[in-house]
Amino acid sequence: MATETRRDTYTPQTLLEVAVGVFIERGYDGTSMEHLSRAAGISKSSIYHHVRGKEELLRRAVSHALDGLFAVLEEPVAVDGPAIDRLEHVARRTTEVLIERLPYVTLLLRVRGNTEAERWALDRRREFDHRVAELLREAVADGDLRADVDVRLATRLLFGMVNSIAEWYRPGHDSAIPAGRMADAVVATAFAGLRTGGAPGPEGGR
Repeated sequence: MATETRRDTYTPQTLLEVAVGVFIERGYDGTSMEHLSRAAGISKSSIYHHVRGKEELLRRAVSHALDGLFAVLEEPVAVDGPAIDRLEHVARRTTEVLIERLPYVTLLLRVRGNTEAERWALDRRREFDHRVAELLREAVADGDLRADVDVRLATRLLFGMVNSIAEWYRPGHDSAIPAGRMADAVVATAFAGLRTGGAPGPEGGR
């Protein structure tokens, strides 16, 4: 449960962190500016000094998650080389970004399209999924992925596995698996069933 604290000083970033926690706890629709004010330990007028309202906080939060995900698609390993290697890299790095930006990605996965900011986020998520699906198609055409698995289904299954991490992963816990090991496990598990040869690429053995 989000705790109420009193802050003598705060920044837009600390306010955003508090807001993300409250949105996840209460749901975006169930969160009022009063809830945010209490959780941040500042007045509502102080919040309005930095943002126009809670929807701006939501957009900033999901933008942080989306920026991390789309940056993966621009990394050199995701741009050049065989499609299968680029796809495995994207799957690995997406897992790492999810863990590194866990609260923000968790919030992104829970938006439902009830506001303009949410609809924008859903459109961006669909764009990301489309670009990954294109990589899957290329890998199938190259003969590196099984052709008998529907590309759209494979994309949903792959990211269903990745996204499920947000529901149970708890960073800082004694038993928390490091992000790199988690990413390797996702790639090994997913691509063992998708690859025509059954084994993940060499990056998975790091």
